[in-house]
Amino acid sequence: MTTDILRQFTRRPPPEGERCDLCGEPLPAGHRHLVDTSRRSLKCACPPCHLLFTRPGAGQGRFRAVPDRYLTDPGFELDEADWNRLQIPVALAFFFRNSELGRLAAFYPSPAGATESELDPATWDAVLGRSRLAELLEPDVEALLLHRGRSGAVTCTLVPVDVCYELVGRMRLHWKGFDGGAEARADIAECLERITAAARPSHPPAPGPAVPSAHPAAEDPASRSGGAP
Repeated sequence: MTTDILRQFTRRPPPEGERCDLCGEPLPAGHRHLVDTSRRSLKCACPPCHLLFTRPGAGQGRFRAVPDRYLTDPGFELDEADWNRLQIPVALAFFFRNSELGRLAAFYPSPAGATESELDPATWDAVLGRSRLAELLEPDVEALLLHRGRSGAVTCTLVPVDVCYELVGRMRLHWKGFDGGAEARADIAECLERITAAARPSHPPAPGPAVPSAHPAAEDPASRSGGAP
């Protein structure tokens, strides 16, 4: 799965005349993807094919359309001990539910590509299961993206799974030396900023108390006890 996905994101620019992997129609810029659940790979899809596989059960469930929602959990917190329990050696990782294997798959980017780190269900439940995003996560097509900033604070964002592999491809394309180099860091930072800008809270904030009107003159005069003047 990793090789096929990385090939899509490390090509610069995409080959002229790129076509839908299902019907062969030309693809527009910024095309969408399908997950082939049997081969664990991404397929490029034209708008009609992508729309077709948004319907439950289409194609007997082999292909699933990657959605485009971005959600964040503002109340999510992860301390140093919890981060260490995830056994992630870098500041970026993503997790998705693999329906074929019936378990969580955990990956982190590296210069060699996406590296898988097996995570036992007990750790998943204890560390990541506390976020509402874990309940909303769609198997195979969405992922939880964790990013640990320099301050140590960790953000958790629900993203389309192809975005995670785009991050991996960007890292592999630009990484230089031991620490990646300025170009790689800037490119990944730009991608993370785009994800942050697109993300919306997983649930709206609770409404505050009603505030009395500060403009009594706007009140309908006929509603006063004395009637109209």
